[in-house]
Parts: sequence; C-alpha cells; structure tokens
Amino acid sequence: MNLISGHKEFAAPQDAAIWDIDPYAVETLTAPEPYYAELRARGAFAYIPRYSILACGGYEATKEVFSDHERFASSNGVGLHDLKLEDSWRAPSIVLEVDPPDHAANRRVIMRALSPRAVAGLKERFRAAADALVDQLIEKGSFDAVAECAETFPTTVFPAAVGLKLNDRRKLIDYGSMVFNGYGPDNELRRAALAKSDKIIPWITRSCGRGNLRPDGLGATFFEAADAGEITEKEAELLVRSLLSAGVDTTVASIGNALWCLSRHPAEFEKLKADPSLTRPCFEEVLRYTSPVHSFCRTATRDTEVAGVRIEEGSKILCVLGAANLDESRWEAPTRFNIERRPTGHLAFGVGVHNCVGQNVARAELDAILSSIAEKVSSIEPAGDPEWRPNNAMRFLDRLPITFRPR
Repeated sequence: MNLISGHKEFAAPQDAAIWDIDPYAVETLTAPEPYYAELRARGAFAYIPRYSILACGGYEATKEVFSDHERFASSNGVGLHDLKLEDSWRAPSIVLEVDPPDHAANRRVIMRALSPRAVAGLKERFRAAADALVDQLIEKGSFDAVAECAETFPTTVFPAAVGLKLNDRRKLIDYGSMVFNGYGPDNELRRAALAKSDKIIPWITRSCGRGNLRPDGLGATFFEAADAGEITEKEAELLVRSLLSAGVDTTVASIGNALWCLSRHPAEFEKLKADPSLTRPCFEEVLRYTSPVHSFCRTATRDTEVAGVRIEEGSKILCVLGAANLDESRWEAPTRFNIERRPTGHLAFGVGVHNCVGQNVARAELDAILSSIAEKVSSIEPAGDPEWRPNNAMRFLDRLPITFRPR
C-alpha cells in the first residue's frame, strides 16, 4: 500500500472533479472564502491529487460524511494522517478519534462532567471574570483584541474551571496550535508547531495528572469515574488532556472572531446592545460565519457512495466545514453576518456522535464575554488592520487592533 501524507493513496473517483489546489497554503488559510466558493462550485466532491484526498464543501454532502460514523470513521484520525497506518506524534484522542462502541464510556464520563448543570455552576464565575476584563479594556481604550481579550479570557477561566493547579497561558495556546496544525500535512506550519513539543508535552502531561488537579474542578470528575471503575486512570488523564487540546484555542478563536465580526458590522452590535437575548444567536452566527474549526477529516470504512460519487474504502475525505457553513443552498445570503439569523444546523460544533462535547462550556464563556461587552461598551471600532493566523485546521486571528468606547 502506498501512503501519501500518512494515509492510503487512491485514484480520483470517476465522478469527482480533479482540482490542483493546496488547501493548506498560507494564502488559502488566511483568506479562505474564494477557496470555499470554488470547492462548492466544483460539485459534491473534488479530488486533490497532491494529497490524494477528496474534499467536500457543500452542506448536504459534508453533513452526510461528517455525521455517518459507520461509513466514515474518526478513529483513523481527523487529520490527514491515518492513525491505523502510521504512528502519530501523540496518543489519539479518546473522545475525538474513536468511534462507537469504543468511545461510549469515555464520552459518557466527559458529558457528565460538562453537563448543563455542571456548567451552570460556572456561569457566575465566568461573568465576574468577563466584567473585570472588559472594565480593564475600556479603561485602556485601544488594544489588541487577540492577545488582550481572546487569549486572556479563556486561559484565565477555563483552566480554573478544569481545576488545573498549574497554568501557563503560552503553553496552553501553543499546545492547541500543535494539536490543530498537527491535523494537516507535513508543512511548515505543522513542523513549527511540533518543534515546541519537547517543552510543552511534558508540562501538559504533568498538568493532567490527578495530583495537579483541584478536587472541585471539572477534571476531578474523570478521576472519580476512574475510582468507580468506569474508565482507567490513564483514560482519566487523557480526558483532561482532551479538554485542554479542544477547549482553549477553539474559544480563543471564537472570541477573536466575534470581536472581528462586531467591529466590522456596527449595526449588528447595535442590535446586540439593544436586545441581550441575541447573545446566543450572535455566537452561533459567528460560528457559522467564520467556522473556527474550518476542516476535519474522515476515512471511508467501506466502498460507498455520496451524492452520486463513488468513494473507495480507505479514502481520506477533507470535510471543509467553513465552506459548508457558507453554502447558499442552505443559508439565505450566507456571506452576510446577521445575528438575528439563528443558524440552526451549522456544522461548527460537528454533528452526530462526534458533536463537540465541550460546547456547553464554550457557549457559557462566550455568553459571559459578549454579554459584558454589550452591557459596558458603546462601540467596537477597528484600530488597525486585522491579521489572520494560518492554521491547518483552525480559522482564527493573530492580531486584531480595536477600540472600546464606554457606554
């Protein structure tokens, strides 16, 4: 068997368009909208020869592949590398990169830890931290919304919620960058991120141990499950690691993207200030409009067919969530940011058995920061050009100069 980018090489299906593009080129990652539109225009699937992958960006085909765990597995890895054919730089996620029935016990434990009731107990703490941060930023006036808000808030409240005794903001963010860049090919982004592993991985491993977690945090729930025999001690540590890998950079991206959207659409911010009940729809629209996780892979478990395209067993399929969330056949005026849209069905949190288990926490964090901003800030004004941070699986900002005017 020939491998390409760590997975089985396969020929283009007869029914798929062949497209010579690099989805992982920096210029594509930092300005992806033309790529998204062209991918949808080429049909249900496009075959990309340089990586020997199928890519889908239409809503219906992407949803079908992304949600059908029986035909399209996550256990082979949600990146280009097939974890069943090639060793990874880290142990696979026991939540994201396993399929039924194997992931049932782990998912049950993590869902209990992140249940609506458990998260409800964090909301007051999140709001107090958001208010304190927003007050500081209003006093400052102009600032970099990425470094001083989007990165600061989640790396303050989330490690505390997990119960980490150790907290190093830079290591947490760099670890998330390693994880998400690691889903791509062996390009400069992946190599640069993984070059930091010798310093970051030992710290992450140590932080996830029972002795470095407070008994009142979310992470302690996993070790209680281990004590009860539901999972092993090692699995408990890996579940804490899953929280850190999936719960920091995604929220950093979401907050930064939300501030980018609102600073460039002042009429939508006026709506949010006038009606606090729009906080949740605003966040959902940010997710649809910017897709913080822009792409994840699935692997065909059998010869099958989607939208008339025959797919060979072992094929790697790049599900381009960012393209699907802008599909004009699903959304009216999809390139318009509209916080009154209520975009039920967007794919930013996944779908099916692999939908994001941490979405309750993410929503609570975004509700706290957006509600505080809407209550305290009169206007969000651009103070310079934004800069996007290229990442093999995520869409987020590297720099966003803005100004908060007080109410």
